[in-house]
Amino acid sequence: MQLCGAHGRGYHRLVLRVIEVSAAGMVVAGGDELARKRDAGVLRWIDVQGQTIAEMERLRDEFGLHPLAVEDCLSFDQRPKVNDYPEHLFLVIHGFTCPSGDPSEIEIHELHCFLLERTVITVHERAIPALDDVYRRAERDHAFCARGADMMLHSVVDAVVDANFPLLDLLSDALDEVEEQVLARLSRSDLTRIFTLKRTLVTMRRTLSPERDVFALLSKRGDPRISEKAALYFRDVYDHLSRIYEHIDTGRDLLGNALDAYLSSVSNRTNEIMKRLTIMSAIFLPMGFVVGFFGQNFTRLPWNALWFELSAVGLLVAIPILMVMWFYRLKWLGDH
Repeated sequence: MQLCGAHGRGYHRLVLRVIEVSAAGMVVAGGDELARKRDAGVLRWIDVQGQTIAEMERLRDEFGLHPLAVEDCLSFDQRPKVNDYPEHLFLVIHGFTCPSGDPSEIEIHELHCFLLERTVITVHERAIPALDDVYRRAERDHAFCARGADMMLHSVVDAVVDANFPLLDLLSDALDEVEEQVLARLSRSDLTRIFTLKRTLVTMRRTLSPERDVFALLSKRGDPRISEKAALYFRDVYDHLSRIYEHIDTGRDLLGNALDAYLSSVSNRTNEIMKRLTIMSAIFLPMGFVVGFFGQNFTRLPWNALWFELSAVGLLVAIPILMVMWFYRLKWLGDH
């Protein structure tokens, strides 16, 4: 069911999805009409996309959501965190996708989650592919929905976190490509590519670092809304984030090495050019002296004879040859 609504930062299309699991294990999927009911013994997942002020106030009144958490849901600029309120847990996480296939162009998805005793509420501005996959699975699999609200929340956040791994694979391929290009040839585009990939890694690191701390708390704090079984699963999400974080750090190191190799190659190329220019200057310097000396504008010179003129021509030929042989012997030419 889709409703149109307004939001503080513009107009959005409100998409409300609800899944309810009865005591008999029956799964019912629907929209707004199910979200208004609070039947005892029913496990419920309410997913809100493109939230509006009116819709969040209605959910606040229906489920006793804390006003501060509702206020956070109306401004999607929160860092990853977990807040413990009397009626519920409030969780903010982030995920990344790469629709274009270019890891330098990523999209950040912010997801707000409420965990009540038998209800999970997820709020987000735009569609999140990983969340849609979990919803479709919940519609088909009765056992998947009947494991409890804490396990349903785990399935949601685990899918969002694991969606980062394909992006890391794209980053690894891009890093290998940059390293090969830097070692094979020099191009200014390589430097641009290095910095765009580095910006991606910094963004992911800055976002996922506090998110890892959030799941460390969820796996240890012993909240009554999270069972011991679910805490083990949240610890697994923490392990996934630790792997992602280590992968990001490794990528930053590789990019640093690629940047050092690029700058070193540029420096070596500049030194090689300067060396060749210096050799050419050294060769032509004595030739300039000979030409200038024998080209003096005097009427009579004591050595004004044919043999001396031939000597001057011979010097002009011999000097560059001898100097090139000398430089070659000193291994100043080529890659000796």
